[in-house]
Amino acid sequence: MTDTLFDWAAKARTDEDEPVLSVAALNRVVRSSLEQGFGDVWVEGELSDVTRSASGHVYCTLNDGKEPAQIRMVMFRNEARRAKAKLENGERVRIRGGLSLYEARGSFQLIARMALPAGAGDLHAQFERLRKKLEAEGLLAPEKRRPLPRVPRVIGVVTSTAGAALHDVIRVARGRCPVRIVVAGCLVQGTESPDSIVAALLLIQKLPELDVVIIGRGGGSAEDLFAFNDERVARAIAACRVPIVSAVGHEVDITIADLVADLRAATPSNAAELVVPDLGGLTRELTHTTRRLERALDARLQQERLRVDRLTRRVSDPRRAVGSVRSRLLALEATLAQRTQRRLVLSRARLAALHARLVEHDARVRLSRDRATLRALEARLGQLGQSLTHEQRSAFSERVAQLSALSPLAVLSRGYAIAIHEMSGRALLRARDAEVGDSISVRVHDGTLIARVTETKGSS
Repeated sequence: MTDTLFDWAAKARTDEDEPVLSVAALNRVVRSSLEQGFGDVWVEGELSDVTRSASGHVYCTLNDGKEPAQIRMVMFRNEARRAKAKLENGERVRIRGGLSLYEARGSFQLIARMALPAGAGDLHAQFERLRKKLEAEGLLAPEKRRPLPRVPRVIGVVTSTAGAALHDVIRVARGRCPVRIVVAGCLVQGTESPDSIVAALLLIQKLPELDVVIIGRGGGSAEDLFAFNDERVARAIAACRVPIVSAVGHEVDITIADLVADLRAATPSNAAELVVPDLGGLTRELTHTTRRLERALDARLQQERLRVDRLTRRVSDPRRAVGSVRSRLLALEATLAQRTQRRLVLSRARLAALHARLVEHDARVRLSRDRATLRALEARLGQLGQSLTHEQRSAFSERVAQLSALSPLAVLSRGYAIAIHEMSGRALLRARDAEVGDSISVRVHDGTLIARVTETKGSS
């Protein structure tokens, strides 16, 4: 059992030896006294030194603003994620939480569980602010409301499975008409209820045959109904794929969910009456509609009989009409046969004339004639070519013999040579055309000799 700070003080007054505490023990006693001696409190102030840890926890200082007073505050990740106030420096907020002591430093602190904007603690003001916001977005417009199905087959109910609201809906529905009721249980009260309601509403929409949804709970205080004034719940209702009926609290209780839904019911029982049709009423309506249809059908049959009679009297004997049409058809057949025969004779004659012309200009006949002519021309050209070629070859042979006789190379083959001066490139005709020391090339029959003049001699 943990002793409180006051127990230790009592011991100090009664015992002869005063107890001596360690710092850690003292901090534990103080922390226990704070957490057990105080419940949750509401505190309003201004935030400063706001920091967020990697894990998502928020640490800050809550300042009085009017007097020089402050307290350290911590808001853990889950609560900080659901906070409706901005947890930023300079923001004035209203905090609900418990008192504690951080033993490692001996610092007095507030463990925050709920954070609201300062001035929004009043539920009515909060309600009006959200209502105006949703109205500006058009979510409360009457034209957005959808009609309920006339005879629903599957009805979804989003509420607490332990509440009286669910029993009221089932009892009233069973007394009116056999329908299938599917329940998505959720929390309808407490800080976690908005998330629970949204999750249940999303889950029940996965049912393909769902026709309509009833969402709500029984009566309670304004604080008990705050989940149905939550913006997340309102937007989930507006986004529901089927018509939705809100039945929250009693008739005098009005929530944001009532304003966003397609239809508001005064109570859960009233919601069942609005959604589930009365079997007796449906039967009477069906009987009345059946009788009206029968009377309308009888009247229409009578009108059609009269119409058929009038048309029958206006129609003449069909055999006479068919006879005249048959005679005309036979005459047309005879005319068609004559014209067809004449066209056929003319076409045959024209075809015979075209065939004769085609034979006359047959390309195969003309090609055969042209081939014979070509072969004759080729034979004539061959004869002329042989004669001309023989004459030309004879003349060419004579000229070649003449050129060979005149060619200096022929002279060289008989032992003669040609001397060419290397510098001038001219043939040496006389000995004086070269001097001692000049280079000369001597062309003989089978090659060239390179020589240098060592001596020149004139002819005697």
